[in-house]
Amino acid sequence: MPTTLRGDTLVARTARALAKLSLESEEGAFLGPEDELLVRLGISRPTFRQAAKMVENDRLITVRRGVKGGFYVSRPDAADAIRTLTRYLRLNGANLHDMWAVSRLIMEEAAGLAAACADEGLRARLDAFAAANDGAAVETARDVVRAETELAGLVAAMSGNPAMQLMMSITYSFGLEDDGVALFHDPAQRQEARRLRRELCRAILQHDAEVARVMMRRRAAAMGEWLTQAAGAAPP
Repeated sequence: MPTTLRGDTLVARTARALAKLSLESEEGAFLGPEDELLVRLGISRPTFRQAAKMVENDRLITVRRGVKGGFYVSRPDAADAIRTLTRYLRLNGANLHDMWAVSRLIMEEAAGLAAACADEGLRARLDAFAAANDGAAVETARDVVRAETELAGLVAAMSGNPAMQLMMSITYSFGLEDDGVALFHDPAQRQEARRLRRELCRAILQHDAEVARVMMRRRAAAMGEWLTQAAGAAPP
């Protein structure tokens, strides 16, 4: 197989060319059947199939069989990125404490940006969340985790910053997956978590960025303390 001095194989070059075709097209667009793409890219079938597998793994193309079969433009979604990054971090020893330490300032800034959000759809969703938060019956620990995760997702979306959205999603995915962390088993924690959610929602809905940041900072501080308590209470 021909290569350059940098080890840039024909398969790699073909994968880049196929990825470029995908990125230049709309999601769901038909790139063509295999035989047509072989001619278009000027490569052999084995080379094309190796390259196509690489691009498919990157979620930039999908393969359909049968009538109208061939290669279609695909796009990775946030869930793909979150799963991949979460797996990488866990394999390298990261835990929820690590994620919280990194994301606290990001969450605070996201709250400030969320207060400036003018998207009426997102604001309506936050308003509905706030009403449900106030009207909820006695919450279990699982209920609190769900509510905290939903609120974080709304704040992240309202921030309008994709990097913040990704970081906050990864942090909360650790919380959902980490069964060893005994969060919110204390009724006092659950009550305080609800109060802090209420105050954060109010500040954002009133477009008060300064108070929104303060409330997110308080939530982060409380969560950090609860995580430390939970870690100390966990069995050795």
